[in-house]
Amino acid sequence: MTKKAEAADRETLTPWEKPVRRGRGRPRKERPPEEASALLAAQAVIDAPVQEEEEKPERPTALSAARRAPSDSLRALGERWLDELLAVRGLSPMTVESYRQDIAALSSFLEESGEERTARQALSSLDDEQLLLFVVWLRRRGDGKRTLARRLSCLRGFLGWCVDMGLAAGNPAALLDGPKLPRVLPNVLSRGEVLALIAAPDMKGRLGRRDNAMLELMYASGLRVSELVGLHPLDIDLQRGVVRVFGKGRKERLVPVHARALAVMERYLREVRPEFMPQDSHVFLNRSGVGLTRQAVWKLIRRYAQQAGIARDISPHTMRHTFATHLLEGGADLRTVQMLLGHSDLAATELYTHVQTGVLDEVYRRCHPRNLPEDASGPDAKVPEDAGPAT
Repeated sequence: MTKKAEAADRETLTPWEKPVRRGRGRPRKERPPEEASALLAAQAVIDAPVQEEEEKPERPTALSAARRAPSDSLRALGERWLDELLAVRGLSPMTVESYRQDIAALSSFLEESGEERTARQALSSLDDEQLLLFVVWLRRRGDGKRTLARRLSCLRGFLGWCVDMGLAAGNPAALLDGPKLPRVLPNVLSRGEVLALIAAPDMKGRLGRRDNAMLELMYASGLRVSELVGLHPLDIDLQRGVVRVFGKGRKERLVPVHARALAVMERYLREVRPEFMPQDSHVFLNRSGVGLTRQAVWKLIRRYAQQAGIARDISPHTMRHTFATHLLEGGADLRTVQMLLGHSDLAATELYTHVQTGVLDEVYRRCHPRNLPEDASGPDAKVPEDAGPAT
């Protein structure tokens, strides 16, 4: 190419709008001012130092109030009694926490009345009249009859301990009667409702298979919800067909489990539980591999009850009531059911006898010697009119 042709080509080329720096390539594309400001603001947020989250204020509880209380206060004295209940008498932590709330209620009442200074001064001024005012204060605050009865029972034990320790001259709560509690009949499921509830979980996923195993075990053993969530794999003896349970006060008992529930639990422990990537040693785990809570079990049972078409409001304890009731209907004696449930008092187990009206009627008709005439041969035979009244 000649010099004249090169000069002609230079004249036809259009120059860059802005000069290009050597080694930089094409010029940068200018951004709109608003876009540039948004990018700068975002970069400033990213580059900003991480600020530590402010600590959330501690929710006031009876335990935190007792820890902050002076050493000579009534709350601190109550902690000494609660430690003895927990260590010596072996009461459950939940029972001890309930008693702590009861002592906190008494302390709050005395503080509001302006009469509590130290524990000795509070105990010396506590009498029958003040306890009656305390009961009125509790009722106005909204405490129900059962809560009120528990608080008075706690005060009787606490003030009796103070008398034994030489801290009080007498127990003003010893002769204070609690409210009369109505005898509430337990909510019991029928056999069809139990089967529908157990079949409600979706067996395609790990959560459904976990819940199915949980419901099978609850109906087969009558465990409390706290006992259920506290189970460990070593507590389930698949060879002997029993479950080792630690009930209230860490009392240990062995509960037999039928073959169907054992097969479900064996499959769950072998196939399903490893899918949760266990982070602790509990039997029933949540999505994170941590043991289920009592509240989670409560929500699951309510959800499956709705799916099964059970219109009543049921809870995990309903499965325990159903377990005991169906055993008694099947012919089990009351003492055996008491041992299976882990009741300390037989009176607590006698509550389930109300559901056996059909069974009791059949036993009465079959066994009472004056129910039928001597020459009757069947349970449907009628008493002749001249038989006279039974004496």
